[in-house]
Amino acid sequence: MSILLLLQSRERTTARDLAAHLDVSERTVYRDIQALSAAGIPVYGEAGHEGGYRLVDGYRTRLTGLTPAEADSLFLTGLPAVAADLGLGQAAEHARLKLAAALPLDLSERAARLRDRFHLDAVAWYQAADPIPHLTEVAAAVWHQRRAHMRYVRWESPHEVSRTIEPHGLVSKGGQWYLVARRDEQFRTYRISRLRDVHVLDESFDRATGFDLAAYWQTYLNDFDARRHQTHAVLRLSPTGLHRLPYLAEPAVVHAAHESATPEPDGWTRVTIPVETDDQAVRDILRLGPDAEVLAPVALRARIADTLTAMARRYDGGGSPAARTPAPRNSARQE
Repeated sequence: MSILLLLQSRERTTARDLAAHLDVSERTVYRDIQALSAAGIPVYGEAGHEGGYRLVDGYRTRLTGLTPAEADSLFLTGLPAVAADLGLGQAAEHARLKLAAALPLDLSERAARLRDRFHLDAVAWYQAADPIPHLTEVAAAVWHQRRAHMRYVRWESPHEVSRTIEPHGLVSKGGQWYLVARRDEQFRTYRISRLRDVHVLDESFDRATGFDLAAYWQTYLNDFDARRHQTHAVLRLSPTGLHRLPYLAEPAVVHAAHESATPEPDGWTRVTIPVETDDQAVRDILRLGPDAEVLAPVALRARIADTLTAMARRYDGGGSPAARTPAPRNSARQE
């Protein structure tokens, strides 16, 4: 059955490829191909350098033999929000209905219960999904392997640039879409919401041999932390601060803090964490309030002290009348 499903998903494949994929010997593949043929499956082999096994065009098995867990997993892979972003919402729903109709009654009922009981919301708390007005055009360029010309707004100066790219893939992360494209023989990542204009060209391109989108993205994430965390800060954290850190800081900071944690006699803990710019570090560290003290670098400690002094002055009567007006006791809190 595994060989049959693989043959259905590929135009042609060799006995060596099948053996490697299924972790069996080529002798086993030859035997099972003969068994499939004897069972009436229209599979045949072609000799030569471009040869291999294939099914007669148009042959498909019916969706039978699925276990309950396998049927559940099929419906868990459905991401209606992602499909809608790509302009495939209606097609995805039609495909779901066809799949449900093809399943045996008991599995179809299980799938319906699963859909009623589990829902994926990929957007993080307190954030809205990015605007994606050009996602459909970009997706078409990815699918049809067409070069595209775009205007893009980036952090560096000049902020708006024009680029001709070879789109290789799209990634959805935390409610935000990213384009992975090749330019000047190098792969780069672009945030879809920063695209100002996209024009898909009539020029096709060949995808990079062996390009693995998932592997590229994981490497990009690893390199991203390394690029932005250019320096470190030494802090003292109270027991409360150490406990609250996972709720207020990103995983890379939490991991570094626990790896470097050194208990001190007064019950506090000395840690070393990665930081970006001083501006960002000030904002992040002040979230811990009085449960964190910066020891180094000296410049960052001075920035924290200056900020706290300005805040104290503001609340000590030096600010505007509006700032000194007491808030209603039951006023709603905004975050």
